[in-house]
Amino acid sequence: MSTSLSRERLVELLDAGRSKRIAVIGDAMLDVYLSGDAERISPEAPVPVVRFRGRKYALGGAANVAQNVVAVGARCHLLASVGEDLAGNTLATMLSEIGAADALLRVDRCTTQKTRVLARSQQLVRIDEEEDQSLGADDVERLLALVGTTVAAADAVILEDYNKGVLVPAVIRAAIDAASARGIPVVVDPKYRNFFSFGGATIFKPNRRELEAAVGATIDLDHPDAMPSMLETLGVRHLLLTLGERGMILASADGSIERISTVAREVYDVVGAGDTVTAYLATMLAAGATPAEAAIIANVAAGIEVGKLGAASVSRQELLEYVDTHVLHV
Repeated sequence: MSTSLSRERLVELLDAGRSKRIAVIGDAMLDVYLSGDAERISPEAPVPVVRFRGRKYALGGAANVAQNVVAVGARCHLLASVGEDLAGNTLATMLSEIGAADALLRVDRCTTQKTRVLARSQQLVRIDEEEDQSLGADDVERLLALVGTTVAAADAVILEDYNKGVLVPAVIRAAIDAASARGIPVVVDPKYRNFFSFGGATIFKPNRRELEAAVGATIDLDHPDAMPSMLETLGVRHLLLTLGERGMILASADGSIERISTVAREVYDVVGAGDTVTAYLATMLAAGATPAEAAIIANVAAGIEVGKLGAASVSRQELLEYVDTHVLHV
């Protein structure tokens, strides 16, 4: 199959997306970038000495998905957990500054924080501060009490799983069941821990490595005939396999398969590209796009995002500027 998308249709969908509210449920994190100059090797160990020049904070994980939803022009409600710490307070402040409504459940553990040390725009090391076990029973009960009200006010739901403990099976099931009862789409960005727990989702979006690890087999991209059977195994309506520089493959329950070529012009940093795809998929589905149309738009947004440093958002205007010089098609 082949799907094309005119500028007029894109504008129509982007305009419709402005009135939509997207619920994002999952693992939020804070990204920290420490930048400086590295001009000598330490006398203490064979590592570069970085002379600190600046610190930058960025929203990561589910918080970056929320940021991208807002960048499209839609409203966003983020349901996630953070610790009673500086990183959690920073996340809450940053979400407030971009206008993303949030229900940040405060829990007795540290906020997930990833600190990257950069020199001349090259990452030298990453330091992860996190506790990735599932939330405890009491915290899960508090979370479940918020799921119903969050989904009830939404036009689409995103389940953003980074295996940091928020999306336990009970939360996943409650969110999908609530969305199904209202007839609104659910987009899933999975990780390995609960990979087969998202039955009923509208679009299930793993990357190739995640899917192959989960099913224990290599995917033949030249003959992806096995993908429709994976839909049945997963219990989802559409499987969107992201392939990096090879674009995407969208397999649907009716047996159709669409290949979407990458649009990346220059890859600067792939961090956050998946978050951008997820945000655009859900917002465009809420706006009335077909899964193929939503995938095409999300693919373009990802191609723009990888040209930026770190987890970043992609705006409506950036999409339109791209479309002015390109034809969007599979």
